[in-house]
Amino acid sequence: MSEINRPRRGSLAYSPRKRAKSQVPKYHSWPQHDGEPVLQGFAGYKVGMTHMVMVDDHNKSPTEGKDIMVPVTIVEIPAMVVTGIRLYTKDTYGKRAYAEAWSEEGIERVRDAAASGKVTEVFAITRTQPAVLTGVPKKSGDIMEMRVAGGSVEERVEYAISLFGAEVEIDSVLKTGQYLDVTAITTGKGTNGPVKRWGIQTRSGKHSRGGKKRHIGNLGPWFPHHVRWQVPQMGQMGYQQRTEFNKRLLKIGESGEEINPAGGFTNYGLVRGRYVAIKGSVPGPCKRLIRMRPAIRQSVHVERVPAIQYVSVASKQG
Repeated sequence: MSEINRPRRGSLAYSPRKRAKSQVPKYHSWPQHDGEPVLQGFAGYKVGMTHMVMVDDHNKSPTEGKDIMVPVTIVEIPAMVVTGIRLYTKDTYGKRAYAEAWSEEGIERVRDAAASGKVTEVFAITRTQPAVLTGVPKKSGDIMEMRVAGGSVEERVEYAISLFGAEVEIDSVLKTGQYLDVTAITTGKGTNGPVKRWGIQTRSGKHSRGGKKRHIGNLGPWFPHHVRWQVPQMGQMGYQQRTEFNKRLLKIGESGEEINPAGGFTNYGLVRGRYVAIKGSVPGPCKRLIRMRPAIRQSVHVERVPAIQYVSVASKQG
């Protein structure tokens, strides 16, 4: 008789699967950058998906040089406002805040802290402007830290000071054809059972007396004498931070009239300002905050400006 081998179902990554603490994603690492100081991130609000026809420019691709249809996600990107500056130092216990400025009075304090030689990282505290969008039903902006990279610490501090109180557009952070990491909080699905949450097999009628076919067979072995965390059980599903790596930025648009479908995007409406088109899907439902940074993992692709031939404006209402 052959040996029965049935591996466990569902990935144990990101366990325990709890709800995110905030709808604003956080980055704990940033890509390396050599050169003049720059901001290393931007944020917008997810609109929806459509498709484009572009020339395949990937080297040695079977369809290289031919028109291909690609799905894209539209993200509306109003200008971000730099509202503060925060400096970090590193000691025995790790990274900690060293100095910050939220007004003109604190700028000299930040300069003095940078001259002390203890500062290791410089961040600009930025705020989104959802009030200028018609598709996002909130007025207060989301506040987040964006790393300033490049040059010496003093140069980064002076660059952050030059942006203090100003609006930052995406052109100074990202460019068309670049590869990004996209982070957002996924769609929340509430409490779900182990079949949907972990993908376990439903039990047959023979093994499920009383009609309980969507339960696990047992809670694990007798020893160790407790329920282990690897046992698939019901609980929270979705509403967790996820990052997708190496997503290509296909287009930075100036006006939503170029991509608005007939009747507007489902559950969002019309795009009236600047937007970006990212190849493929991104986490989260529409209207969710989307954070973007330059790709942190080394990509084998060469950055090129995509040749877009057609953008679908057909109705998404069905």
